[in-house]
Amino acid sequence: MKTFKSWHALINKRNALYELGKIGFKMKQLPFMGVICIVMLFIVYRTTVYQYHKTEMEMKLYRFEMVKDYQQPSGKLRSLPRGIMQVRSDLEIRPLWMSSSSRQASVNTNKNLLAMPVGIMQKENVDDVVEKFLAANFTIILFHYDGNVDGWWDLDWGDKAIHVVAHNQTKWWFAKRFLHPNVVSIYDYIFLWDEDLGVDHFDPKRYLQIVKTAGLEISQPALDPDSTEIHHKITIRSRTKELHRRVYELRGKTKCSKASEGPPCSGFVEGMAPVFTRSAWYCAWHLIQNDLVHGWGMDMKLGYCAQGVRSKKVGVIDSEYIVHKGIQSLGGSGYPATRTTVKRNGASGFDLRTQIRRQSTWELEVFKERWNRAVEEDKNWVDPFLRYQSRKKQTSTHLRS
Repeated sequence: MKTFKSWHALINKRNALYELGKIGFKMKQLPFMGVICIVMLFIVYRTTVYQYHKTEMEMKLYRFEMVKDYQQPSGKLRSLPRGIMQVRSDLEIRPLWMSSSSRQASVNTNKNLLAMPVGIMQKENVDDVVEKFLAANFTIILFHYDGNVDGWWDLDWGDKAIHVVAHNQTKWWFAKRFLHPNVVSIYDYIFLWDEDLGVDHFDPKRYLQIVKTAGLEISQPALDPDSTEIHHKITIRSRTKELHRRVYELRGKTKCSKASEGPPCSGFVEGMAPVFTRSAWYCAWHLIQNDLVHGWGMDMKLGYCAQGVRSKKVGVIDSEYIVHKGIQSLGGSGYPATRTTVKRNGASGFDLRTQIRRQSTWELEVFKERWNRAVEEDKNWVDPFLRYQSRKKQTSTHLRS
């Protein structure tokens, strides 16, 4: 009996030692397993980061090839597989053929767009402008309101630009029809300029560096004080600043003080040389009225497209400025103003200017009426700037108390 107990005790002891050995082995494995887990997590993290940056780069370089419409297709599109549909386009010129090596290297590098209404009478000035923007790697689209395209082919860049022709149409008419947001969505900035602007003191690259640093969504280069037809003081160049967002003016009909909010004291650019980010242009394009071709009144409302507080997101760049030469002088930005136009309409230059100004004034009143009616009818819309001003007053009152 005693022998049996001793054998039983010995077996229990061996089992206990075995279990302790197993636990010890597992304890030794824990640091090793921990290292393996950390290494695996690091590999997964690095792979995820790499895939993210690769996808982001592909979206930038091949924006349209990567676009997919994830919404349910309409009945007209259900016969197409979703992956083959491209909902956007661009304004890049494509060659009729390419070698195999150039196909692989073909990557769109033009990230900004210059769009201008032009007439052959302004050919020399337009040439100066386009040369500067091409050197900065811009895509160029010219809107020929006088029908003369052949007169531009002798310029070195004639076949590098896109040419659109429609007789006697304005900048805003062209922009509404040919600069749809889905067509210009690859461009970071859209310059929608008049043709009679001097650019001796303007550099597109430096201008965009300032705009990006300041976080501006809508901007324009300042006007040299010697320019003709300066309509708003906020657009005049300040010699002591790099940029400004507001102006102070206590004389004249429009008075601008520290308390002034909104156009034309702050959050304002004029229609002759606006510059939009992609997001701001998406909004501005929808603001352009299809049938109101002169665009009067739009400049006062562009701040609503600033993707934020207009007094912060809209500005005038002083260090890169332009000269408004006033050659195109039929009453405002984007107007066709050539001898061909005057002759074809059978009216004198003075009569034509009078007719256009009357039409522009009428369109301004129509635009105002449409805006007011839209505000009244849209019960869910709240003016973001009235709300901002209300919060600002409440904060000011709180600080005083």
